[in-house]
Amino acid sequence: MGFTEPTPIQLRAFPIILSGKDLIGTAQTGTGKTAAFALPILTLLAKHGAFRCLVLEPTRELAAQVETAFRDYGRFTDLRATVVHGGVGYGKQREDLKRGVDVLVATPGRLLDLLEQRTMDLRQVSILVLDEVDRMLDMGFLPDVRRIVEKISTDRQTLLFSATLPPEIERLAAWVLRNPELVEIGVRRSPAETVTHAVYPVAAEQKFDLLMALLERTNFDSALIFCRTKHGADRIAHKLKQGNHSVAVLHSNRTQRERIEALEGFKSGKYEVMVATDIAARGLDIAGVSHVINYDVPEHAEDYVHRIGRTGRAQNVGDAFTLMNGEEVSALQAIERFIGQKIPRLKLDNFPYLYTILFEPESMTGGRRAIGGGRSHRGYSYGRRRR
Repeated sequence: MGFTEPTPIQLRAFPIILSGKDLIGTAQTGTGKTAAFALPILTLLAKHGAFRCLVLEPTRELAAQVETAFRDYGRFTDLRATVVHGGVGYGKQREDLKRGVDVLVATPGRLLDLLEQRTMDLRQVSILVLDEVDRMLDMGFLPDVRRIVEKISTDRQTLLFSATLPPEIERLAAWVLRNPELVEIGVRRSPAETVTHAVYPVAAEQKFDLLMALLERTNFDSALIFCRTKHGADRIAHKLKQGNHSVAVLHSNRTQRERIEALEGFKSGKYEVMVATDIAARGLDIAGVSHVINYDVPEHAEDYVHRIGRTGRAQNVGDAFTLMNGEEVSALQAIERFIGQKIPRLKLDNFPYLYTILFEPESMTGGRRAIGGGRSHRGYSYGRRRR
């Protein structure tokens, strides 16, 4: 599997899970969280038997990814794992359940559908994993999660993982867990130290031109571009394709087949660029992303950390660029307050900028050196403003 030594969250979570205790885990993305619960669970289950472990994930992509991890980690055992989620038919999922599974990875909506159809029950579940709970909160799934938990025996081990612990999640944890151990790795608000950050102020009408110039002048292996809306993602992807870039698109309006093809194509290198909404920002294991570009400044400061968490994973270096127009200044300032860092404002050499007040000295603050430990860039400087 390529593991040489456990990551900090694995080192601390393994003994707690193996002892049968409940756990709350928080950690930055890319820290080996899935293995932190999957490996000890496989050890506890030991041999194929009844359905005993349920893992809830907020999105189809995460559910499929975690199920694959269980299969990979348990390939030398007779344990069986399967996944159920929306966006595809019920037939194969019912057949898999009928054949018998030890571990079921599911999204809340599809699982409730199957329970209402009496395709399965949860009475034998002895290990419950609630993963990416903050994302479930954002997507409005906590009532569904509560309905599911109510169908499971209270005589169980429960593991809860969340990047943040707002009051709603603390209330859920108090209800669902019994005397949990807390494993908190790293500073939850801080981006990975291996990522170099930079903000590029630009007039709104020049954003796409600046994006194209950055891509042309940057030595990137793969670039993940975030847009605020699905329509915006489709529009940017279309224009990038016209500029001869190989582009995948990922957002909730894409069919399940399209989403799988986009992810697999981006991971394999078929697509050099993927344009996505925040559905791709949390938890997805996309290795080797060298650059994250925020085409739109995220509205919520937490989403900045989740977006740029796609690069600089597992101690690899990466770069995070944010394109900012005049209407996005307050959102960027909220991000800087949240992460406790000032992000440098940079300009691209020899780009025909239209003048914007963002280029005034009081706006271009933060120091020339970009935050973090990523690679140096080509063609970036402050330069003189153009009128």
